[in-house]
Order: sequence, then C-alpha cells, then structure tokens
Amino acid sequence: MDTGVAQNDANATRGADADPAVEPGKPAKEPKPFGSRAPAFIKRSKPLHMTWQIGVAIIGFAIIVGGIIMLPLPGPGWAVIFLGLAVLGTEFVWAQRTLLWTKDKVTKAANRALDPRTRRRNMIMLVIGLILIGAAVALYLWKYGMALPF
Repeated sequence: MDTGVAQNDANATRGADADPAVEPGKPAKEPKPFGSRAPAFIKRSKPLHMTWQIGVAIIGFAIIVGGIIMLPLPGPGWAVIFLGLAVLGTEFVWAQRTLLWTKDKVTKAANRALDPRTRRRNMIMLVIGLILIGAAVALYLWKYGMALPF
C-alpha cells in the first residue's frame, strides 16, 4: 500500500552499536527507525503530512531561535537549542542524526572529563583561579576599602 510518502534509505534502522549504554550480554532494545514519527493517519495523506512537517519545522526552528537568543541572555540557551532539535528530530532525519552526533560527542567529553589527569589539571586551574580572584579582592579592599570607587 502506497502511503504517499517517498521512502528512501533514511528509514533504515540504527545499528545496535549506536547505543553505548547497552551492556554486553544483555539483549539490545529494538532501535527506532529514522524518519517521521507522525501518526499513521497523517502519513496516509501527502498534503496533510507536508502540512504536519511544516508545522513541526516552524515550532522546532522557533524553539531553536529562542535558544540562540538565550545564549547571551540569562536562560538555558543550549538546552533549549537541543530541545528544538529534538522537536525537529520527530520529523526530519538530519535532525535525528545531529542529535545522535551530539549525544556521542557529549558522552566522549564526559568520559574525558572523568579522566584522573584531566580532573587533577582542572582542580589545579580552579585553585589558581581562586587564588587570583582572592588576590584581586584583597588588592581592591586594600586600595579602596569597603567604598565603591565611583
């Protein structure tokens, strides 16, 4: 039965090695296929599916723009950007692949940060930074006291 939606290799499933959290010896969960997660009644009609995708794209990009605005302003900018990508990932393969790539990079960075040498280096840099900030505060208090200089 033709659903009216073009099929391509984008609906291929991810391999079991895509999930690093799967422990050896345990059965891997069935990977989700790439592609649209729209309900079946929407996928049946090409104009309805196109409208659905446009709506998801508008909402997803609006969330991403809000996240970009939050980068220099107070707010969880990166979290909102990733939320927007997750919304886009419900319909678009490129967003799903971007999220998988991002998850892989974040996992690798977290593993590098847990390396004992890296942790020791970061602690040394933290202590040096705190000493410099303390010296700057002491210098300010010695020169101006508790009064503001303006």
